[in-house]
Amino acid sequence: MNTHYTATAKGLHWLMALMIFGLLALGFYMSDLPLSPQKLQLYSWHKWAGVTVFVLVWLRLFWRTTHRPPAYPLSMTPLQQALAHAGHLVLYILMVVIPVSGWLMSSAKGVQTVWFGLVPLPDLLVRDKELGKQLAELHSVLNIGFLVLIAGHAAVALFHHVVHKDDILRRMLPARAHSTN
Repeated sequence: MNTHYTATAKGLHWLMALMIFGLLALGFYMSDLPLSPQKLQLYSWHKWAGVTVFVLVWLRLFWRTTHRPPAYPLSMTPLQQALAHAGHLVLYILMVVIPVSGWLMSSAKGVQTVWFGLVPLPDLLVRDKELGKQLAELHSVLNIGFLVLIAGHAAVALFHHVVHKDDILRRMLPARAHSTN
């Protein structure tokens, strides 16, 4: 029975975790800055990283559908397993919806997203200042919810590790010796 994630799944998980933490920190930091060339540069970097996370989540979903994740420990009740599945589903949904909300917000504000300054993405909406404000609020609320869910995800993994002493956390750690691609 497969009891660990593949090296690719682990790599994508931790790469995206680092990127998402960086995006959240940068997003909260830059949102209150006064308008300046530095703020515009930070917004560009935030958008580039957000598009990259959006691309990576699709790669990650493809990998997950073609490489079955390990089963939950038998010590987990069916309710706990259902909650874990639901939590993962919501995390994946937010990893898709949040970048789209940012893209929609940029479109509504009339600021085109250009990935790495090279690949212009089409505007998804016509310019609408009021809609842009509403989408900015939605983007903010989604990110706060995402942050809370990520904290819960980490807390549950640590709880399993410390209290239940099962392998929920260890099987996703990068140093796992039995990983395969």
